[in-house]
This record gives sequence, structure tokens and C-alpha cells, in this order.
Amino acid sequence: MPKNKRARSGPTSASSSAPYSLSSRQSPHQTNSSDQTAEKGTNLIAPNTSLGQHFLKNPAVVTAIVAKAALKPSDVVLEIGPGTGNMTVPLLSQSKKVVAIEYDTRMVREVLKRVEGTEHENKLQVIQGDAMKTRFPFFDVCVANVPYQISSVLVFKLLSHRPMFRCAVMMFQEEFALRLSARPGEALYCRLSVNTQLLAKVDQLMKVGRNNFRPPPKVESRVVRIELRNPPPPVNFSEWDGMIRLLFNRKNKTLRSVLLTKPTIKMLDTNRRTQKSLNNNKEEAMEEDNEEQGAEQIIEEVVEMERWKGKRASKLDLDDFLALLAEFNKRGIHFA
Repeated sequence: MPKNKRARSGPTSASSSAPYSLSSRQSPHQTNSSDQTAEKGTNLIAPNTSLGQHFLKNPAVVTAIVAKAALKPSDVVLEIGPGTGNMTVPLLSQSKKVVAIEYDTRMVREVLKRVEGTEHENKLQVIQGDAMKTRFPFFDVCVANVPYQISSVLVFKLLSHRPMFRCAVMMFQEEFALRLSARPGEALYCRLSVNTQLLAKVDQLMKVGRNNFRPPPKVESRVVRIELRNPPPPVNFSEWDGMIRLLFNRKNKTLRSVLLTKPTIKMLDTNRRTQKSLNNNKEEAMEEDNEEQGAEQIIEEVVEMERWKGKRASKLDLDDFLALLAEFNKRGIHFA
């Protein structure tokens, strides 16, 4: 979603013209009046764009997103940024419970009012707060409309959430969404792509044009489905991310030119000494000291191996990176 100065939860799914509007609980006369207001393009609540709010006004998109979540009657749904509840109501009708996290107190009041006195009232729990600072409860499926500023942080908060959930169906700014599933050699392939794909499978579900929102954001949006890899890969993520961050700093340079810089060699030598100091087997440590190799020599040997000679991070896939990290670790090189 578009870049704004402050964003706490996703762009909200709200519109006075949506089929789940408050008018459905009013008298016929009030409903007609509300419809006339909607036809004039007036919202019940004005969006606060400084919080990343762009109301989703197309009910067909709401219906499609809920359908893509493939909910079960026993599911607990985590919704981030419920807004006035256009998405919340159909989620409630197809699940056991919805836990909604919303920063804007106006929206909290509105979504609660939407279900007050209905069969769904006891199935909704609303948490007022910043989604990035709020501890997520147990859930089976996450549904979210996400502003650009918190997209990356939110994705990795979800990827590290335990216990594992079944899937997340989320709307992002189009470029960000495409980065999540970008492949080696593509222009958008980056550290985000590699880290996300290590931990999850990402599917592009649908494109959502900017005119489906009020007010229209400056960018197009996409809905993606994220499914955690279960079991997760047996990799130390801090170590992995340390290597990936370093290599994608200059992704179109050869591995040799990226790794054989003085600051990198110094860092890796420091890491080796730290690892040795944590080694409780003194005999083994003395044996390693007698066969001491500097980080520079080890890097030279590894990057000259056939699999990685002349290669660039922008063209390597997950298997290449996993094998590279394993080779470095085997030789005592650590990135964290």
C-alpha cells in the first residue's frame, strides 16, 4: 500500500456502499437514505491516510479475499486492520472466531457497532493497539490489508509466529508483493525474496487496482497467500540472514568481490575467534589453532569452487545459498 508518514495497521476494508454496511441494521427508510449518501460518494467515516487507511470500496474484492482464505468453521482468524468491518463480517460468518487488531479508536468503535446485537457479537474480539507491538494470539488464518511501511516487519513477525498457522492472505503494495515471490535473475529478486521463500511458500492470488479504494492510493495492490514451511528448514536464521544481507548488499557483484573486502574479512575473522572462545573442548581448539587458516584464505577456496566461481547473488537460488552457508560453516566461517 502507499507510503505514508505513520502506519499502525493495514488499510481498512470499509465503504458505505459495501453490502455489509451499517445500513443493513437500519430501517428501510434509513437504508435508502444511506444508499443515496453512498451514491454521492460520502463515507460514514473519513479515512485517515496518515495511518495508511484507504477504504476498500469494492465488495467483490472483499468476497474474493475471504474466499481465497478458504476458512473452516473451526478456524480462529487474525484480522489486522479491520476498519469498519466490511471484511470482518464475512470472516465471522465463516469461522469460529475473529481476533481483530486495530490502532484507530474510531474504527474499533465502528467494527464493534457493526456486530452489536447480531449472532456474531460473541465471536469477535477487538484489540486496540499497534499491530507491530501487539503480541499475536493463537490463530489459524491471518487476513490483512497492509501499508508499505510495516509490510516487511509484519511479514517476518508472522513467519516467526508460533504455534504455526495454516496461511495468511494479505494485500500489499504491488511491488512489495512481487518481491516476495521473485525468482533468481528477476529484477525484483532481493534479500526479502530469499528470506521469505526460505520460510514460506508464496502465491500471487490477485491484482487489485487503485480505483478499488477510497481515496485511491498512488500504487496498485496485490493479494498474496503465504504458507509456512512445516517443518521449518534446519537453519540458524540469524546466521542465514547475516550471509544473505551481506551478499545482497551488492547482488550483481561476484561472490568473490563482495566477500573479499577488508571490512568483511575482518568481521568474519572476529566471528571465528568468538566461536573458538565459546568452544569448551580445549584439545579441539588447540588442534584448530595449529591448522589456522585466515578468513581470507577460506573465502578464496570456497568462492573458487565450481558451484560458486564467478556467480552472483542475484542468480543463486535457495539451494545454492543453503549449500554455500553449509560450506562456510564447515570451514569455521560464521556470519552471526
